[in-house]
Amino acid sequence: MPLRLPPLPALRLFEAAGRLRSFKLAAAELNITPSAVSHGIVGLEQALGVSLFERKPRGLSLTRLGADYLTYVSEALSLIAVGTQRLPDRSAPRSIAVSCAPTLAQRWLLPRLAGFRERWPKTSIVVDTSRRHVGFPVDGFDFAVRMSRAPVGGLAWVKLIHGALMPVCSPDYRAGLMDRQGKVDLRRATLIHVTTVSEGWRSWLKAEGHAEIDVDGGLRVDTFELAFEAATLGLGVVLAMRPLVDRDLEAGRLVALGGGTRPSPTAYWLVSAPGTERRADLRGFKRWLVGEAQATGRGSFLLPSSAGEVSRHMRRRGHEPHDPSAP
Repeated sequence: MPLRLPPLPALRLFEAAGRLRSFKLAAAELNITPSAVSHGIVGLEQALGVSLFERKPRGLSLTRLGADYLTYVSEALSLIAVGTQRLPDRSAPRSIAVSCAPTLAQRWLLPRLAGFRERWPKTSIVVDTSRRHVGFPVDGFDFAVRMSRAPVGGLAWVKLIHGALMPVCSPDYRAGLMDRQGKVDLRRATLIHVTTVSEGWRSWLKAEGHAEIDVDGGLRVDTFELAFEAATLGLGVVLAMRPLVDRDLEAGRLVALGGGTRPSPTAYWLVSAPGTERRADLRGFKRWLVGEAQATGRGSFLLPSSAGEVSRHMRRRGHEPHDPSAP
């Protein structure tokens, strides 16, 4: 039995009008007249036998049935768009959409993207750092890089970076924590917390035998980037993850406080959307990103006590230190 489908061109009008809550804005997006949008919606409502919109003097709103129907139509159109984008041998320009945690994107992914662009110059890259949950494939992303203890769900997960946690602060702040014997007194430090990660000071202090130190106070921020900036400004000590903090250590903006450095119980994973293996550039991006992660693991986790040791270690491994003035 053939599928019972409404007028398909009208679904595009409905999706735009429902998403934008405006016939006028939908018309501008689709490059047609508001009257054409209105007539198309009326025809769709007649074909379905329901009212999709409430037309009021102050504006347009979806009915309860319209709001429910919009979720199905939006998902269906998204699937069609994603499937079309992934067809092989298309002449249209290609793009790769990646959802990535913001600090990893800024400090690790972006500085390396030029290497991929050299190999695939005709493929554009879209990097999204919002923290919303990515739904494959309806959100249109090809890959997501996320922090997790282990793979979740039935998608393809590849471990990229298993970092190490170490306390760092500015050189002057570290000097201010020294006692008369030249040892760091962590009890006097202001602890900087990153509220969006599960692994923080409490577990590290317990493992180091400092469970008596209060972790309820201090400074709280929502990204590692803000935490590193706060530490650079002398506002306290942050439990940083390498390799995210490496460039600050190399430049001497931050120094290791001392004490233990422990493997993080979480890692960064590359999650692939279904069907990515069908496109050569998507396969190439995955191979390239995994290779960059493997190189990072080989060259970045010596856990030095000074910026100079970081620099010397990277040169021994055949890597030049990152220039902090580079874009």
